Amino acid sequence: MKLEVRGKNGFEVTNAIENYADEKLSKLERYFKEELDAAVVCKTYNDHHRVEVTIPTTLFTMRAEVSEEDMYAAIDLAIDKLESQIRKHKTKVNRSLRKREGVNDLFNEDVDLDALERELVGPPVRKKQITPEEMSSEEAITAMDMLGHDFYIYKDSETKRINILYLRNDGDYAVIEAQH
Repeated sequence: MKLEVRGKNGFEVTNAIENYADEKLSKLERYFKEELDAAVVCKTYNDHHRVEVTIPTTLFTMRAEVSEEDMYAAIDLAIDKLESQIRKHKTKVNRSLRKREGVNDLFNEDVDLDALERELVGPPVRKKQITPEEMSSEEAITAMDMLGHDFYIYKDSETKRINILYLRNDGDYAVIEAQH
């Protein structure tokens, strides 16, 4: 796994933190056939530490964000959260994305995930540019759940329009269709 560990808010990344993150992230490699890139951002605040881990794959992006008093504990919890996402969504990803090329090449087959399964801060001030991927609404739901977000922007594969999928307060999903 290719790993990039960065510090923010005055946090200096030590070799010990980088080695610890690398060791913990390496346990996720067994789930995938492709080599993964991981970005770990460590932030420090007065009363806690925050760790954000992002792992893009060819078909979706996994992300976990955890706050904890201890940086090592935050890294552990973030990795546990990612592993839980993988277990929870493996079947869903394979089902909803099976038509897309390369899904069979993403996950390792020898990992029994069914057996393992039994186990944002402040106002928006940043700008982000995206290129919405073409997919069905079911695929968008899966991608949104994998990111842990409550909305997702995508290009509908049937209508070719930009859509915004979001999670309603009542727990249902809804789609906003953009007009040209």
